[in-house]
Formats: sequence, C-alpha cells, structure tokens
Amino acid sequence: MIVLDDRLLALRGQVREWAADFRAGALALDRDPDRIHERLGLPAVRYLSTLMIPPEYGAPPTRLGKHVFHGTGALERVVALEELACGDAGMMLGSPGPSMAGVLVELLADENQKQWFYGRLVDRPTWTFFALTEPGRGSDASGLQTSLNPRGPGPGGILTGAKRYIGNATRAEVGVVFARTKPGALGITAVLVDTAAGGFAAEPIETLGLRGARVSAVTLDAVDIPDEWVLGRHLSRARRGIWASTQTFHRLRPGVASIAIGIARAAYEYVLANRNAPSRDERDRLDLLGRRIEGARSLVHLAAVAGEAQDGEGHLASAAKTRACRLAEEVTVQACGFFGAGARLEHPMLDKFARDARGVEFMEGTGNIQKLSVFRAMLMGKFAMDTA
Repeated sequence: MIVLDDRLLALRGQVREWAADFRAGALALDRDPDRIHERLGLPAVRYLSTLMIPPEYGAPPTRLGKHVFHGTGALERVVALEELACGDAGMMLGSPGPSMAGVLVELLADENQKQWFYGRLVDRPTWTFFALTEPGRGSDASGLQTSLNPRGPGPGGILTGAKRYIGNATRAEVGVVFARTKPGALGITAVLVDTAAGGFAAEPIETLGLRGARVSAVTLDAVDIPDEWVLGRHLSRARRGIWASTQTFHRLRPGVASIAIGIARAAYEYVLANRNAPSRDERDRLDLLGRRIEGARSLVHLAAVAGEAQDGEGHLASAAKTRACRLAEEVTVQACGFFGAGARLEHPMLDKFARDARGVEFMEGTGNIQKLSVFRAMLMGKFAMDTA
C-alpha cells in the first residue's frame, strides 16, 4: 500500500479545488465540445497544458507552499488525474497539453526536436495528438498501412494514410503519427506532424462518452515530412516505432486507470450527496462501493510506483487499468440504480458518468489486451506468488 506524503496530499487538495470548475462546466461541454475554448483560463487547464514537460524546456512548475511540482513523477500524475477526472473526465481529456505525444517525444526525440515540440507547448496552451490506430485495424501494428514513402536519400518522405479514434486531432497544432517505411515490425517509425501542413485533415467522430476529448478521424493525403521531423533517427530500429508505442502505453496506463477511479468516485459521491434517507441495504451497498474504490486506487498507486522503478514493465499497469475500468462501469451503473428507473433522465450528470466510464475502456488498449499482458507476465513469473 502506498501512503501519500504531505507533498502529494497538498497537491491532491489543490487539484480537488480546481476540479470543481471542471464539474461546473461538465454538462455544457458534453453538449458542445467546442466550449473547451472558453475554459483555457481555468487553473486546472493551465496545469494540464504543461503537465509532463521536463522543466529544462521551460515548463513553469506548480508551487504549493514549500512544495514544487513538475508533473514528471508517475505517482504525482495519478493523484492529480484522479481528482480532475472526478471533476469531469471529458474536460480533462479535452484540455491542451503534451499528453501521449509528449511521452513519445521524450522517448524518441533528439534535442532539437524536443526544443521545437516542447517550446510550442510552453509558449501557449496547445493541443497535441497521438495517431496510431487505423480504420478497421485498431492498434494492431502488424496491420498498419499508413506509409512514409521516401522522396530522397534522407529519412523524411511523403506521409499517406488514415487514422481513427484520435483524441483532440481537430484542435491540435502538432502531433505524432506512426507510419510504415517497409514490411515488418521494424519497418514502423514515428514522425512529428504540423497540422497546418498541406494534406492533413481531421473530422470529429460522434461519441457517447468523453465527448469533450473530441475524438477524430484523420486523413493524411501526401503530407510532406522533413527529415528533421522523423523521430528516433539517432536510435536503433528496435527502439523506434513499436517499442516506443509500447513504452508510451506502459507509462500512461496508470494515469488512465486513475481516470477510471475518478469517474467511479464521482458517481459514488453523487449518490452520497443526492440520495435522501438511504435504506440500511443501500448504506451497505454504498459502503462496499467505497471500499472497492479505495482498493482499486491502491493498486493504481502501486502500478505507478512500480512502473517508474522498473522501466519497461507494464503488467501491473495493465492489471490496474483492467480493474479500474471494470469498477468504473459497475459503480456508475449501480449509482443510477439508487434513483430508480428514470435515473439517467432525471440525473443527467449520472448519465454522463456512465457514458464516460464506458469510454475509458478503449483508452490505451481494451480489457482483453490488458488481460493478455497480465497473462504473459504470469507465465514469465513476473508476479510474486505466495506458495506457502
């Protein structure tokens, strides 16, 4: 069990206050995702806009009394993301910032690329995108068909293809795209893309949940990629495309799990605040839900610490995401049950929680993918088993 110290408790308290602004605008953003532009001045949005940018690239720290936060620690991030998701997961995911693209840049970019990418985000709130998933093929790298065709002796080329289910792509100014340069897993690379480049287009996809994230379909019609925008040129092919995407998912899955915990907690707390005179059975059911949330949170915190200490190991994060996502779905549905058959019509916030909970399942790999990761880890003896 991970016990939060005074520093992280101070962060949790401050972010919880900021998250109240997210809750106040949650339903309006759900109806019209473009209203995120009205929220850029919120403290939480400013915090997210530079979260995970290394301090050496000019990201301003968050100062709370004697404590300084740069957003680069895994446990720090999951604590903050739970609170923001409890406010509103849609607004949190729809806020500008480095997000997944920033993690990939940290892993693959050379110094000039980092200066260019992070510099744009520090200058002003900027949306980014991470494009791996393709229509009809999901995130299966073996089926990836977006191509980077050479136009000269350098690593750059002409980018052609399509991506789907890409968060914030219609808002983004810069992002990363995975493309194939030759057959096989080692023939996949990642490139930086400026959305102002000719041939780039993004259209929103209507979703039931997490509507604030403005999930999009991307078309890449002969986008010119300069040599200097190809990521990982200084690394071996084995540590570029697929390896880098896997490492990105490993690092971010505890955060996704914490988002699920935040949604579950939001629904649980909504019942506590709005269910008048619950019966003894209802109080017992609520008590059980609260204890399940606490247990899942402990697993998420453990996964965050373990993942940071053992770079490249993602099985505990997969276990945490699987458990947290299932819990979020179960808690949000059960929360509706406390208010009768018309709960989702009479309590639109509860309805939103239920829709958002289902959406988290599809972030950074579905439950089936996570279970395969856990199963492989068990076969390899990576989980300590008590055989006494």
